[in-house]
Amino acid sequence: MRTTGWLVLSVAIVAGLTVAVSRAAEEPSAASPTPPSEANAPATVQPPAPTVPVTPKDAAPPPSVTIIGASEAHGVLGRDVRSAAGEDMGRIVDVIVDRTGHVRAAAIDFGGFLGVGSRKIVVDWNALRFGKIANKKDSITLELTKAQVAAAPEYKEDTPIVVLGASGSLQPLRAIQ
Repeated sequence: MRTTGWLVLSVAIVAGLTVAVSRAAEEPSAASPTPPSEANAPATVQPPAPTVPVTPKDAAPPPSVTIIGASEAHGVLGRDVRSAAGEDMGRIVDVIVDRTGHVRAAAIDFGGFLGVGSRKIVVDWNALRFGKIANKKDSITLELTKAQVAAAPEYKEDTPIVVLGASGSLQPLRAIQ
């Protein structure tokens, strides 16, 4: 209701300004002679005509709403990652998507101690297993060994991304034309 009120007020202001500008354009300019009594007379502005609320043609429809149960989905950023053998593999620090918005990989902060000496590596999204996540303390399982992850090249932004996959299931990114 407030939005409609503001819209009506805005339309009324714009209409009033339009009337004032058009009348100013019709008045004689400073170069033409005017009687002194008219030059000193105060300008009168008539109130704008009543307007009907206008709904913009390109108004967006209301967004859809989906409710996901607390036990059905969890965030992954910052989540610990462990190997199938229970080895600490680091934590997820980024999610890599392709141009179409499909999730392709995850960047993991691997190695080091308290962030010192660690490096980011990228693993195929399909190499991650999320089945045992019930709360924030649960970790994600990576189907790679610690030795395989340690041998992976470091991920640096704005350079080609080397993605480490468990079974070679990741397909190369095709150029979008």
